[in-house]
Amino acid sequence: MAHEQLHNGDVIYAAKRIVNDGSVPGADDNEVFAEKGTMGMLINVGHLEVDPNQELFLVCFKNEIGELGVPVTCLADEISSEPVTVNSQYPHL
Repeated sequence: MAHEQLHNGDVIYAAKRIVNDGSVPGADDNEVFAEKGTMGMLINVGHLEVDPNQELFLVCFKNEIGELGVPVTCLADEISSEPVTVNSQYPHL
């Protein structure tokens, strides 16, 4: 499924490690929201105001106890609509 076909509520996966870049209020700097392959739920899709062609995806990823975490904004290359294979030797790559 292409990102254009994603809808609110769809299951997505982290295509890479998702870390706080300082834009999530109340979260520690560099807090890890999702490791590569973590399942999440798409909340909404938007775009950058200064670049309407740059899509943004609001996602809640499951935490270590299976609950949905805080909503975080992801770029298209940070998520996948298909499960992501994790290299056990290098899980963050």
